[in-house]
Amino acid sequence: MSAGSMVRNVLQVIGGLALLVVLAGAVYIGFFVPGRGFSAREGPSQLEELIARRARALATPTGTKEMMNPHPVTKEALAAARSHWVDHCATCHALDGSGQTSIGQNVYPKAPDMRAAATQNLTDGELYSIIENGIRFTGMPAWGGEHSPEDNWQLVMLIRRLPKLSSEEMREMEKLAAGEGGGHIDAPGSKPHKH
Repeated sequence: MSAGSMVRNVLQVIGGLALLVVLAGAVYIGFFVPGRGFSAREGPSQLEELIARRARALATPTGTKEMMNPHPVTKEALAAARSHWVDHCATCHALDGSGQTSIGQNVYPKAPDMRAAATQNLTDGELYSIIENGIRFTGMPAWGGEHSPEDNWQLVMLIRRLPKLSSEEMREMEKLAAGEGGGHIDAPGSKPHKH
């Protein structure tokens, strides 16, 4: 078999797989959406979750997945991240990262539990990319134009810490949420932005 015919065969297989995916999507939309509608009250189906996770992986910029957090984990960086989390993330993701808020549970798809394996198994670069660029067709905004890269890397640090937050850290975040902690701490050199 010549190289040209091998390439044609591979392209035919890829084309066939792409056609199957499109047809499966059309069948899904044709049969399941009319009965469910597009209500944000529903949880995504397993097919939707599979497609969304795959699309997110494909949309992650090249080389991002391999990125490691360039900033050291320090008490000061985690304190700044907790303050930032309270101001910008807890509305949907909750102080503890559970996603159990009225907004987090009423968007579609629902805000994920940031402590769960589905989030914790993402690389630092993937988490950073999600914070920086957001996720289309979800409630996740892109914070890259609003905050410095250091701010966003600090949030990656905090996301890694969420499964093991201490009671002291939770109390500090509760105080910040109640307006007792002095508000958000911006990193030196970050762009001015509203809170």
